[in-house]
Amino acid sequence: MEDRIKRVYLPMTETGFYILFCLREEMHGYSIGKKVSQMTGGEITISPGTMYGTLSKMEKDGLISFTREEEKRRLYRITDLGQEILAMEMKRIERLYKNSKGEVYEK
Repeated sequence: MEDRIKRVYLPMTETGFYILFCLREEMHGYSIGKKVSQMTGGEITISPGTMYGTLSKMEKDGLISFTREEEKRRLYRITDLGQEILAMEMKRIERLYKNSKGEVYEK
């Protein structure tokens, strides 16, 4: 993995995290937005500009890939590189959570 990718994506924004998390299954931007809103009880909403800008950047950087078009909507799925970045971020979040509870994080 390129150092540039780590510098750009780690730590992740909430938007980036939720997009990659959702794309563990094939989805389009609109369905990602609905799922994120549902998962967060409406606390996180991703505007169309942010959604499609982030999807475009992640696709260009190889974290996600276009899989097919369905009813004029582009569907994407996380790549191996995206899964690697997501796993690193999830470990970071787990460490933060455990530390916030006064626990020591062990790898």
